[in-house]
Amino acid sequence: MRNSAPVSAGPWRIIIADDESLIRLDLREMLSHLGYDVIGEAGDGRSALDLARKLQPDLVIMDIKMPDVDGISAAEELTREKIAPVVLLTAYSDQGLVDRAKEAGVVGYVVKPFRETELMPVIELSMARFEEFRSLEREVGGLKEALETRKLIERAKGVLMEVHGLREAEAFHRIRRTSMDARKSMKEVAEAILLTHEMDFGSENSAGSRSPAE
Repeated sequence: MRNSAPVSAGPWRIIIADDESLIRLDLREMLSHLGYDVIGEAGDGRSALDLARKLQPDLVIMDIKMPDVDGISAAEELTREKIAPVVLLTAYSDQGLVDRAKEAGVVGYVVKPFRETELMPVIELSMARFEEFRSLEREVGGLKEALETRKLIERAKGVLMEVHGLREAEAFHRIRRTSMDARKSMKEVAEAILLTHEMDFGSENSAGSRSPAE
């Protein structure tokens, strides 16, 4: 299992993959300037997979559309083999692609054209999400179940962030702490949060839709 943080005190080791050499060049310069260690580059999905298996990076950043093997298919393989989390580069807002990426275990997205200031927050959040996902996998005992549970927890985190003004990491820690205190799975806790929110929200809508009494 890959760690969510570098093994040593050094910077996170990253592989970048894009079929456009200028994009790779810009990305390498930005990542290096931010203090990350770009340990390899690839111009197609198959090469990116082979490189990741060989170098065992902390993170792979790859384009969603590439020759041979696309970014989503490569992410699915890297997730299944527990090699590294994947952040996708995309210029597309197609909901079908987003849903497919989630199913593949993608932990983050960078929208083209990107700026240097956008990279670090996405990378940091993606690494935190990957650790969450590994925690889920350990708890539920399988990749498929972990992916399903992750979907529920993402929705439950969204509710906690909206209702209580929490950051994403805080919302996850609240779910995990509640799970431990109540001796329930995180999936059960997430389902309870969603059900409670749905009931409360539904009640408010129902009350708001009533006509005033004559």
